[in-house]
Amino acid sequence: MSSPRILHYVFKIGNRSETARFYRDVLGMKILRHEEFTEGCKAACNGPYDGTWSKSMVGYGPEDDHFVLELTYNYGLGSYTQGNSYQGINIESNSILDQARKADWVVEKDGSRVFLSAPDGYKFYIQQSEKDSTVTGISLSCSNLDRSVTYWTDLCGMTLKEHNPGKNAVLQYAAGQAYLELVQIEKAVDHASAGGRIAFSCPTQQLPEIERKMKENEETILTPLVRLDTPGKASVEVVILADPDGHEICFVGDEAFRELSQVDAKADSLLNEALAADKSNEWYAKKGKSKPSAS
Repeated sequence: MSSPRILHYVFKIGNRSETARFYRDVLGMKILRHEEFTEGCKAACNGPYDGTWSKSMVGYGPEDDHFVLELTYNYGLGSYTQGNSYQGINIESNSILDQARKADWVVEKDGSRVFLSAPDGYKFYIQQSEKDSTVTGISLSCSNLDRSVTYWTDLCGMTLKEHNPGKNAVLQYAAGQAYLELVQIEKAVDHASAGGRIAFSCPTQQLPEIERKMKENEETILTPLVRLDTPGKASVEVVILADPDGHEICFVGDEAFRELSQVDAKADSLLNEALAADKSNEWYAKKGKSKPSAS
């Protein structure tokens, strides 16, 4: 039986055209899939919104063996308030810093670490290497490291790879996968309106057991086990959880998800078509207004 694997992290984005330029031209990621929706997701994939939205999956390769990113865009919303829950995506690369300079993108420093900021403020830490670009891990904040480590190991089944008490911990499902780093902060974790979601897959038959464990331990279940139908594509089962600091977690049945997550050769052109058709920025500019910010 296959073991769980890390899949992607969800970002809410406001400036879709500038965001597309950042991920394509600066980070050098590919558009893997793009979909448009006329109503909100049953599992709140696009947040607590019921209107028209889009989803773009971006990364350095197929989600079968790469950690990728999901960019959700809610039509009519221009920005989201950043909290302190997200620390950064970590990337090893032999090309990103050169690409950033060619694209006139600001390269910033945090001590000895170099990072780039996406248009919506999300940080990407770049470690120069001789390898092609690859996402190595994601770092999220926690308010009580020991409590969070217990949750992620005992209830979610991750393996603790590194633990620095009071500072940080690194967890993985398997060697070669991207890691999850939990970073202790002194304040309460605030997700604000930009709060994201981390997704994992596991054999579908394990989903009821995950849900049962959470119920028995009185942990938060945001969306009980549900089947999501995609017309013309595979239907998947998911359960949405929240860890002790409110980080949203999606577990999805692996078998159907592998079919649903195949790279679409038309993804890049589909995103370009959506960008061309979206006249909301121009409409607000003509009215002398800014797009609303999510509350």
